[in-house]
Amino acid sequence: MGLFDIFKKKKNFPEFWVDYLSHFKNKKDAAVPETRFIAFDTETTGFDMQEDRILSIGAVSFIGKKIDVNNTLELYLKQDVFKPETVEIHGLMRSDNVDKISEQEAIRAFLEYIKGDILIAHHAGFDKGMINEMLHRHGLGKLKNRFIDTGVLYKRSLHVIYQNNTKPYSLDYLCKELNVPMVDRHTATGDALITALVFLKILGRLDKKKHLNWGYLLNR
Repeated sequence: MGLFDIFKKKKNFPEFWVDYLSHFKNKKDAAVPETRFIAFDTETTGFDMQEDRILSIGAVSFIGKKIDVNNTLELYLKQDVFKPETVEIHGLMRSDNVDKISEQEAIRAFLEYIKGDILIAHHAGFDKGMINEMLHRHGLGKLKNRFIDTGVLYKRSLHVIYQNNTKPYSLDYLCKELNVPMVDRHTATGDALITALVFLKILGRLDKKKHLNWGYLLNR
């Protein structure tokens, strides 16, 4: 029994977490066009990672330039603490039109969807932090996946082309600059799809400049 197996047994993690961790054992990078990417987004009650909670998680997967629209993830979470000020922004908290699940159910579904693949988000630090706080509340470790932040990657592509890498970029700005339609903006699944399209546009730019490699894609 290896140290990895002893640790799992000692901590008595739920099976879905053990399955998730197994995706990272002896994992090797495939070529970029053959890699499965997951673009995801969270809608939250606010921006405090300890006090606020995730309302919904949306994710889409793709390999190469093909987004698998028949295999998207859309989760709505039950809220133990009601925050009236969020209702004006997010109708999700009162809506009876969607099925809401517990945090643990959401964790299980999200981890089963993302597996060990590379995650993409815009301003990824926030979404990653919110997911990690949710995992922490349930006695689990942090996400093990590698991340690509489309905002950082876009600035990197500008640096390659224009030697200009100082301006912060919103997702709305990137959609305008890259001609990406803002369909279902400010819903988790809609923003995940938009982020995927933005990422693919940036990949095209990097490919033309011969910079389509892991050294440029992965956050450093």
